[in-house]
Amino acid sequence: IAMEKAVIPTEEQLEILEYHFCKVNKHPDPTTLCLIAAETGLSEEQTLQWFKQRLAEWRKSEGLPSECGSVRD
Repeated sequence: IAMEKAVIPTEEQLEILEYHFCKVNKHPDPTTLCLIAAETGLSEEQTLQWFKQRLAEWRKSEGLPSECGSVRD
């Protein structure tokens, strides 16, 4: 399985992604993810990867395990 190469978002894309992550939802549903992808110009896959990575970083900074089981934040 070929993994899509990690994307380094531009500063503008990063601002949009961070805004959604911090202010809107750390777990965007597929529709929201689609809208964020459209807003940033990234693919849905790239957007999802960014959210997964960002969530792992956030969990680590909060002293939580990087993967959540049944408990959602």
